[in-house]
Amino acid sequence: MKLFSSIYEKVMVWSEHRFAPRYLVGLSFIESSFFPFPPPDVMLAPMSLSQPQKAWFFAFITTIASVAGGLLGYVIGMFFYEAFSIEQVLKDVNYWDKFLLARSWFDEWGFWAVFIAGFTPVPYKLFTITAGVISMSLIPFILASLIGRGARFFLVAGLMKWGGEAMEAKLRKYVDWLGWLMVVLVVIIYFYLKNR
Repeated sequence: MKLFSSIYEKVMVWSEHRFAPRYLVGLSFIESSFFPFPPPDVMLAPMSLSQPQKAWFFAFITTIASVAGGLLGYVIGMFFYEAFSIEQVLKDVNYWDKFLLARSWFDEWGFWAVFIAGFTPVPYKLFTITAGVISMSLIPFILASLIGRGARFFLVAGLMKWGGEAMEAKLRKYVDWLGWLMVVLVVIIYFYLKNR
């Protein structure tokens, strides 16, 4: 099924739009706070491919916007979790099990949970909200977010910048395989961690 290649083609067109950096900032912010949107990599990678001279700038604005969105998630968790029945919202959007997983990661790894979450496909917003719910210290939260998210986004931008047209051609050729592989990988990780 060619689901991911058609999405890829659309994203490549969007990545060259004159307002693409604004969209990237907006997506990065809301993805980190509370909306169930895809990670900003889906815009960052094609934007870095189509404009390699701006790849580091794109990674920088993605990181800053993502951490700012993470702070909003933190505030939601700290001040609005009970007042606005965030637990029910998480259940309604099928994020409750992931939220419990994020909470168990905090119990086990503390600071490192945010760092790991910033770099993995597990929804980062769950860790930002959880950090607020458990009242994690703000400075370590910000530092872990900057390092984890920054490492991820600069790696993505760097790979696209250095790979150039050859990377784009390979990505276009294998995007469907990679997309389905990622779906399978996320499902395997989810069931592994759930049954641990």
